[in-house]
Amino acid sequence: MARIVMKFGGTSVADIDRIRHAARHVKREFEAGHEVCVVVSAMAGVTNQLVAYCQSAAPLHDAREYDAVVSTGEQVTAGLMAIVLQDMGIPARSFSGWQVPIKTNDVHGSARITDIDATDLVARMGDGQVCVITGFQGISANNRITTLGRGGSDTSAVAVAAAVKADRCDIYTDVDGVYTTDPRIAPKARKVPRISFEEMLEMAALGAKVLQTRSVEVAMAQKVRLVVRSSFDDPDADQVVSDDPFYNGPGTIVCDEDEIMEKQIVSGVTLVKSEAKITLRGVEDHPGVAAAVFGALAKEQIVVDMIVQNVSDDGLTTDITFTLPDSEYEKAIKALDNAGDELSYQSISGSKGGAKVSVVGVGMRSHAGVASSMFKALADKGINIQLITTSEIKTSVLIDEEYAELAVRALHTYYGLDRKEA
Repeated sequence: MARIVMKFGGTSVADIDRIRHAARHVKREFEAGHEVCVVVSAMAGVTNQLVAYCQSAAPLHDAREYDAVVSTGEQVTAGLMAIVLQDMGIPARSFSGWQVPIKTNDVHGSARITDIDATDLVARMGDGQVCVITGFQGISANNRITTLGRGGSDTSAVAVAAAVKADRCDIYTDVDGVYTTDPRIAPKARKVPRISFEEMLEMAALGAKVLQTRSVEVAMAQKVRLVVRSSFDDPDADQVVSDDPFYNGPGTIVCDEDEIMEKQIVSGVTLVKSEAKITLRGVEDHPGVAAAVFGALAKEQIVVDMIVQNVSDDGLTTDITFTLPDSEYEKAIKALDNAGDELSYQSISGSKGGAKVSVVGVGMRSHAGVASSMFKALADKGINIQLITTSEIKTSVLIDEEYAELAVRALHTYYGLDRKEA
């Protein structure tokens, strides 16, 4: 039988009724003979409240104590899940991150997992016990509780799955899989049965909210198969519980590219709204100029997205254009103004209200003309492109936000993603 890690997010464990419903999913897998570990988030809204408590107590609070406070939400959920499972007749025990232990560095608030000693977990699962583990947290070398940052429970689950050598990691959330695009924008969007790690990583980074980016990075590095499925499905209805650890039930499988027989040219279309654009013109072109520009932004913790550089004909100056969230626009302009002594440029301009639309697909590696066909599809709708960036498996464009949803629907149809599965 399989060894499975099952992760339940905040909306899946928002109250006792939902915890009980999630526990029925665990019960199904346990009674099928599988070894099961469960990783849980805090109940929906609890972490926000705990963060608010810290900020109310002191705006400049100690990060170590912040972690001590905000990590308690997952501990409550883990204990409640274990109690509910016990009430169902399933041997279960809860574990905080430090009890496993899940070892991290000491960067409080955004710690990275360095090691997990899974010896006790494996032994307990082998003895028929369900281990319920707090997500989002671990313990540093200084024996202080640490947290992994928002969305960290996904990362915890994948890391635990890698440590116990699980056959798969099931991520239960409020959607029933990964879709070709946001169904609220394109009603004909369809669920993807399988998607590669690389595609999922690009889609997560480009605006898809199904999985947290760091968790996909860990899954790809450790070759942990993921299954994205809905916790709100009836645990007892139309379930396919197979002896095959690769899984053949509902949801979307996120796996290695080699395990996908037919690769789509484009697997999905993503959208990020509220993107601002800044252009530095006439920047002196010499080694280190880009480092000076983006170093000034990095000092202010400003995350930059798309970057395009054009060198002038005489090779003496260059124009640098980049995008960032609308909310960071004024802060970025001020940071560049303040860096005037280190930078030499003729003018600075920019605007808010852009949108980044991207097409993603591993099939793009072996098919020419995907970018040009994307541009044609947008031109046919009268949509002007402001910036273009590409990688091996994705092409992104910046357009006016007012055309964003039209662009998504047009590309979704153009690449045949409206079609029903065969």
